[in-house]
Amino acid sequence: MSDNIILSLAQARELSKSILMDNRFSEDHAKSITDVILACQQDDCHSHGLFRLLMCTQSMKFGRINGSANPTIVDAAPSVVKADANGGISLLAMDAALPLLIEKTKKNGIAALAINRCFHFSALWPEVEKLSAAGLAGLAMVPSHAWVAPAGGSRGTLGTNPLAFSWPRQGQHPFTFDFATSQFARGEIELYRRAGKPLPEGVAIDKEGQPTTDAEAAMGGAMLTFGGYKGSALSIMIELLAGPLIDDLTSKESMEAANGQPEAPYHGEIIIAFDPNLLSGGRAAANNDRAERLFADIIDQGARLPSQRRYQARERNLARDAVEIPQTLYNDLLALRK
Repeated sequence: MSDNIILSLAQARELSKSILMDNRFSEDHAKSITDVILACQQDDCHSHGLFRLLMCTQSMKFGRINGSANPTIVDAAPSVVKADANGGISLLAMDAALPLLIEKTKKNGIAALAINRCFHFSALWPEVEKLSAAGLAGLAMVPSHAWVAPAGGSRGTLGTNPLAFSWPRQGQHPFTFDFATSQFARGEIELYRRAGKPLPEGVAIDKEGQPTTDAEAAMGGAMLTFGGYKGSALSIMIELLAGPLIDDLTSKESMEAANGQPEAPYHGEIIIAFDPNLLSGGRAAANNDRAERLFADIIDQGARLPSQRRYQARERNLARDAVEIPQTLYNDLLALRK
């Protein structure tokens, strides 16, 4: 028997929406969450695809997520949008605030969206790619839970603290990256744990602060930042910009708010959008050519651009109208349906 199961894109979408709605998410929330989960799954980003339904439904069981919350969108200043998720998952607030963020960016050249009081579990690249689809560059940051030790430290203080950026390209997929400032995303360590596979060296420490390749020990200890002190400094920056700057929680405060429950992190998110046309003085087309020469030179020497493999997976899965997940995960997902 195969270890994997193939689902059509329609089947995967129906599975995700039905699981979410069976677990007390409203139809609007279920759609916003499913859109991002399916975007990740069709790009073979397995740690942020259908696997994330396990976290969504588990978090709901602890009773703090408001699965029917309607976000409150505030036009806070000429270049500032505030979105209060009102205790819901961040994605519906993002969707609701996006049109106003795009409008302000195209009027002023730069604008920021602060999402507050949200639970967050998802990849950031689908959000910044929505900005690139509107012809804008975008930057997004969130803290998480205090799962990551700072460089030279021995316990979790920082979050995985992802940073995502997207640059629009004419007639092509945007230049996009989305990475945690930890060596691994938390979801990747969980996938290693589920598969019984050892972690690479230098990814995590155990609860005693000692290096470990055991995924179970890593879950009880702390993860490490990439790049030593450089990654640690970036992670601290994200704590500040997506925490105190927008009047929301740091990763340590988010973890404390969870009271030891393994729920999705509760905090804020900051998204900054840039208009290449206004900021270049109306020379977006000429400067697009300069960006393309940069990309071409990178590829010409045998390097690859971030997300190239993800875009290849997207095209492959869209062409076959299907995604593939482990049979064990599919069984776990079916058990979530009521």
